[in-house]
Amino acid sequence: MVSDLSVDAEALAIFEEQMRLCKVKPGETVVILNAPGELVGHVNALMLAVTRLGAKAMHLSVPRAHAVATAVMGRHPLVGHELAIDTCKQADMVVDLMGLLFSAEQLDIQAAGTRILRIAEPLHILKQMAPTTDLRRRCELARDLMLRSKRMRITSKHGTDVSYGLSQHTVIAEYGYTDEPGRWDHFPSGFVFTQGNDGQVNGKVVLAPGDIICAFKRYVESPVTFTIENGYITRISGEGSGAELIRGYIESFDDPRGFAIAHIGFGLNERARWDQFAASKDLSKEYIMNALSFYGNVLFSTGPNSEFGGDNDTPCHMDLPMRGCSLWLDDTQILDEGRVVLPGLRAPADQAMHGSKS
Repeated sequence: MVSDLSVDAEALAIFEEQMRLCKVKPGETVVILNAPGELVGHVNALMLAVTRLGAKAMHLSVPRAHAVATAVMGRHPLVGHELAIDTCKQADMVVDLMGLLFSAEQLDIQAAGTRILRIAEPLHILKQMAPTTDLRRRCELARDLMLRSKRMRITSKHGTDVSYGLSQHTVIAEYGYTDEPGRWDHFPSGFVFTQGNDGQVNGKVVLAPGDIICAFKRYVESPVTFTIENGYITRISGEGSGAELIRGYIESFDDPRGFAIAHIGFGLNERARWDQFAASKDLSKEYIMNALSFYGNVLFSTGPNSEFGGDNDTPCHMDLPMRGCSLWLDDTQILDEGRVVLPGLRAPADQAMHGSKS
């Protein structure tokens, strides 16, 4: 049993509030899933937070066979571990400290009605990016707009001009907590994304200096251009090291599906920091949620579509958040050179500073 004395008070307060947002209640069972030795402080605080809300907490720790890199998705210790999977399926909620994303096992657990909350960041990032009900409102509004749209177009002054056919796949809103059966979310987060229709992504994406290569936790230093035809990257070009690094990384998986275009979306969390990778004093212990969520980014990505029920389960996944882009859903402009311009999607501080007009 975890005692109050063995748990950091700030961590307990953060996780207790998080479990309240997830509507954890008496009679429910919550599984805390991790690999041995990973995020142990989170485990202890979560166990106590769950029990203080009257629910039953269970710690399930499954060893990893090997270390997993940031960009390697869908590979985790639950593969083939039927007892662990069944345990998760019987719970009302799983807090995933291990990383089940892009896996058939996660989809199977969700299909059983279990809600899942992913947590990978250290405590100071959880505190910095803590979710709000207004962030949820804006993310759900963006989700609904995207669900009704047939086309997304993205441009930038650096040369990006790419279009995505929409409607084949669902839309996911990540706002940092989950209170609905079978729903997955990531604490912290704050963005909305979907998958382009199969074979219907075409154009050019240009990464500019200051854009982010999440797999390497580094910023782009010189332009990198992706030529995209029918949902696949056909060419990666650029004069600096960025193009070589990205191309070489994808090729290292020896899987041509790594060149597929994956999810696309935009960030809405005004508490997330674009400059976190540069400002952090402890980057090795941090994940990438600041980069994925910062306000006004366009989240371009490559690799799998299994998160949307597709059959591309390549482990090679690259998230490439971009600044300064303009984005339209059909004829509705959402972003103008990185500024959120649709009033209903703008953060309260943005509205207060610039008024309700775009």
